[in-house]
Amino acid sequence: MSKPRILLADDHPVVLEALRDLLDELGDVLGTVRDGQELVEAAQRLKPDIIFADISMPRLNGIDATRALQTCAPQSKVIILTIHRESCYVTMAFNAGARGYLLKRPGLHAELPQALLRVIAGDRYIGLEAREERASVGEDEPTIH
Repeated sequence: MSKPRILLADDHPVVLEALRDLLDELGDVLGTVRDGQELVEAAQRLKPDIIFADISMPRLNGIDATRALQTCAPQSKVIILTIHRESCYVTMAFNAGARGYLLKRPGLHAELPQALLRVIAGDRYIGLEAREERASVGEDEPTIH
């Protein structure tokens, strides 16, 4: 199987650089963008397999961008990568069409390959700490394989 084509979206340049370094080994990073509107435009142009997107971005947040991508770049699978651990954000992300949800945290590098492989395979993925947060408030998780 060829390496997945990846697009990264985050408004913090340091985060984008770190993600690019981590994901270069796992796929072909096509580019980086710093806001949600740029993300939608780049996804239409580059047609990535996977998009890692933050929620809090200027011009168009990651949830609204994910929703837009379902129409304009349906071939791209979105994994939200964020600091927002509240279960309502997980629910909003999946309702918008995201296929994965990961928290920015120490040790994220160990979880990225598993999330990428599961989402590429067509499964949904919720990172460990996001799952724990949902369990603590008594919410059911989307199906995770």
